[in-house]
Amino acid sequence: MCHNVIDGRYHTECGHFVGMHSEVHDCWRPNCLFSKRHLHSGCKSQSCIRLMALPVKNPIRISPTTCGDCIAIERAAAAATTTTTTTRS
Repeated sequence: MCHNVIDGRYHTECGHFVGMHSEVHDCWRPNCLFSKRHLHSGCKSQSCIRLMALPVKNPIRISPTTCGDCIAIERAAAAATTTTTTTRS
């Protein structure tokens, strides 16, 4: 089956993968709807593959830091804690 290959950055501290670029890997099967070798145009055949395989993550950069989303969540949680303790005083 055809599938997407996603190049990106892997953040070792939080374990998240952030995609930067993707491309389709062609399986070259004539019965795969996504392949360049697919035989039928406007395909309605039940024998053809209609789903892509799960994407493959290809870490082209390894970052020892936390990703941007995790940093934003940590900052929001810290701000909420500060606001809560300030309003209780």
